[in-house]
Amino acid sequence: MTVITGERVRLRPIVAADRARLREILATPEVARWWGDPDHETEGLYTVEDGFTCYAIELDGVVVGLIQSCEELDPQYKHAGIDISVHPGFHGRGVGTDALRALARHLLEQGHHRLTIDPAASNETAIRVYTKVGFRPVGLLRDYERAPDGTWHDGLLMDLLKGELT
Repeated sequence: MTVITGERVRLRPIVAADRARLREILATPEVARWWGDPDHETEGLYTVEDGFTCYAIELDGVVVGLIQSCEELDPQYKHAGIDISVHPGFHGRGVGTDALRALARHLLEQGHHRLTIDPAASNETAIRVYTKVGFRPVGLLRDYERAPDGTWHDGLLMDLLKGELT
């Protein structure tokens, strides 16, 4: 079981006992706005796929969010994507930034040369955090994601190359 430490946070693979807390986080209006149905999203965290890992973000022993990576394992295209969600009660404290840096550092040390993240194009707060870590905009993904109300919205593809982590 790989545990990753940041300056303040600890990332550890999720376990069954985390299910209720992760659903609680995904059900907050500030998170559900971007992630969608909390029941569906929670179950998806526990789907076993090669290259997919979901970590609980712990701060002082409390689960305050989740961060996941999806690795492309083909050596010709080896890279990883990241998704993150932090409980709104912990926003503005550097938790997400620290968790992103820790997981990015880990993935780069595992041989990935490029990392991607794809926030909603209108999620200015997330984009600001990702930029702080070193991610750069690559392009707009038009009508990328279906919102909970059924409408489509744009995504912003961002990437970070080895050596750009700040």
